[in-house]
Amino acid sequence: MLSYYTVLITLCWMALGVLCVLVHENSWIPQKDKHRFYLTYGIIALSALAEWLGIQLSGNTDVPAWVLMMVKCFDYILTPMAGGAVVAQMKLHNRWYKALMVVLGCNMIFQIVACFNGWMIVVDDQHRYSHGPLYGVYIGIYLAVIALTAVEFLIFGLSYRRQNKISLISVFIMLLVGVGLQEILGSEYRTAYISMTICVALMFIHYAEFYKMDADEQISQQHIQLMKDVLTGVFSRYAYTKDIERYSQMTALPDNFTVFVFDINRLKTVNDTIGHDAGDELIVGAARSIEKIVGDAGRCYRTGGDEFVVMTNMTEEQAEELLARLAEETERWSKNRTDFTLSIAPGYARAEDYRDYTIEELVKKADQAMYAAKADYYLNNDNEG
Repeated sequence: MLSYYTVLITLCWMALGVLCVLVHENSWIPQKDKHRFYLTYGIIALSALAEWLGIQLSGNTDVPAWVLMMVKCFDYILTPMAGGAVVAQMKLHNRWYKALMVVLGCNMIFQIVACFNGWMIVVDDQHRYSHGPLYGVYIGIYLAVIALTAVEFLIFGLSYRRQNKISLISVFIMLLVGVGLQEILGSEYRTAYISMTICVALMFIHYAEFYKMDADEQISQQHIQLMKDVLTGVFSRYAYTKDIERYSQMTALPDNFTVFVFDINRLKTVNDTIGHDAGDELIVGAARSIEKIVGDAGRCYRTGGDEFVVMTNMTEEQAEELLARLAEETERWSKNRTDFTLSIAPGYARAEDYRDYTIEELVKKADQAMYAAKADYYLNNDNEG
């Protein structure tokens, strides 16, 4: 008949197996990181197996005493290593991690030496083991590992928006209670591996949330990159398309809704004669000039190589004033240039003047006005470009 402790350890092994499955099925955890979780759960399972074997072999005279001592040696080496494996999941290679590795390395050496000197385990004539004179050293090492693991886990949590400090501390308090109960109440109360298994399961919940937050942050950054034009920093063609779709769903545009279309004059001439770096400088200069005069009143998009669109709300007078300020701004930008100057052809259309127009039709109307201004520019400037 199975003992109560055997049943509990079996359930712990099964729980660790389920955790491995959960890690395998979790899409937020990168594949390269999953082996860290498998290693942690494997070490806990092996150390639980070593403790279980030690209990089963204790008092069994058919098994040599040295076998029992070796099993307990593995138990006392593997159990603290579980803490190191938990920290390895975090990929934090700081001074605390180095300190933890030193503690684990010293513990391994100490346990191997102690196995041959009876410092940790004493086996009597009936092949029953009891704690040796230096067992307190192991308890100190065990507590140091728990403390260092707690520090690393809190540091890990600090790198995320929601740090979950209270729940993280609660997990480690539970682990300490489980280990403490077994040490204080005696060998009949085997609570260490039960609490350890529950704790790594709770920590997996935290890890899953952290990895999800990390993935959400990456998605957010990618979305920002999609929304912004790389060269100029204004809104991108992608952002423009999204906003056009949003305005298309409106039953009617506001009366003061105004679309501006801007295009750089003679950009091709600058590209062909001076170079594309100069052309890029013109594009950036145009973006900065438009952004400056629009401010927070609307959104500026780069919709093509040298074409910009602004969507805003303003009256006819404000629109004309904006064009006058844009001319002043481009003149100011060009004032200190000797190789090329910045000239922008503008056009705009207001919803109030075209009440039945969709957003796409209003943009087309502004585009036509821009081309008319562009033609007028070339007509009055020797038809160059």
